[in-house]
Amino acid sequence: MSVETPQQPRVARGRLPLGVYLLAFSLFAMGSAEFLLAGVLPAVADNLKIELSAAGALISTFAAGVVVGGPPLAILTLRWPRRTTLVITQAIFAAAVTIGLLTDSYAVLLATRVICGLAYAGFWAVAAVTAIGLVTPDRTARASGVVVSGLSLAMIAGGPAGALVSYFTGWRGGFWGVVALTVAGAILTLLVLPATSTNTEPSVRRELRTMRRPQLWIVYAITILSTAAYMISFNYLAAFLTGLTGVPGVWVPAVLALFGAGAFIGLSIGGRVADRWPSHALLAGAAGILLASVLLAILARHAVAVVPLVLLLGIAGFVLNPAIYRRAFTIASDAPTLAGATTVSAFQLGISLVPALAGTALDAGAGIVSVTWIGAALAAVTVPAILADRATARNRAR
Repeated sequence: MSVETPQQPRVARGRLPLGVYLLAFSLFAMGSAEFLLAGVLPAVADNLKIELSAAGALISTFAAGVVVGGPPLAILTLRWPRRTTLVITQAIFAAAVTIGLLTDSYAVLLATRVICGLAYAGFWAVAAVTAIGLVTPDRTARASGVVVSGLSLAMIAGGPAGALVSYFTGWRGGFWGVVALTVAGAILTLLVLPATSTNTEPSVRRELRTMRRPQLWIVYAITILSTAAYMISFNYLAAFLTGLTGVPGVWVPAVLALFGAGAFIGLSIGGRVADRWPSHALLAGAAGILLASVLLAILARHAVAVVPLVLLLGIAGFVLNPAIYRRAFTIASDAPTLAGATTVSAFQLGISLVPALAGTALDAGAGIVSVTWIGAALAAVTVPAILADRATARNRAR
């Protein structure tokens, strides 16, 4: 069995190791595929001669792969060197996307999306653990925030840019770009990323025993609730802006990008705050989502208010993420791999709940403004969970 030895690269104070930014780049490359598909669904449906709803299932199957794939893959690859796992998951992802691009079969494309979701979940989980292995314990939240920022960049730039390329080249064009970037990330990971490992021998039994800690499940509840709270407004933002606020359709992508910019700002702030005050970051994020959601509902018809509120929602939503990883890795410090993988699944599960929650309200005739009220309610429910986590942490510290 090959066991990597821990390495803590020495970097200038205030700066993170290059490997952390490389992991963010790789997550950006793979994450762009998730946001790109939504922008080319009509073209996919037309090319494959399927209904738009069937094309939408390609998004759902990817999400399902992420939700169910992370924890099992974490166990399967537990004894593998982390760098090896990262390269293999990127290679599988790139290969699956390539097969999907070379086929005209809907069934094959559907299967490749599941495989992509599995590989994506495996990479994301191991990347988060690897990032904290590259820094000192007092910088884990910041490192996690930088890695996750790759996902916000995929939302801001990767998905829209890929959709633009696909507009001129056909829907497959943007995905070929994703393949190229993913392969580049895999090569750089192999050549540049230092070897990292925990100081203890990997143990499946210890990983499973760690998952029995109630504190972890409180963190997962916070993750699911808070993610659904801001994503429900984001997912229906285009309909909200054009249907209620009166924003011309041509400006909708710019407002969506503003949410992504807010996400990037939130990760930067949260990564610095959460290393010292994780509960403060969690509470500030939940309160910000609650405030932004309520104000969006009340001021829905006033573009001058709605546009900055979208930025605030992005900031508040992503301020929480570094703190969530900080709490998960603190609780599971002796066995972080499975806990980190389950955190990734919890994020995706929160996103996956959005269509059901919003669909129930919209089918009942509540109107598009109801999604922001649902977001506010979810944020409000998140606060007691955060307080419970803080109380548990204080009791353990005594």
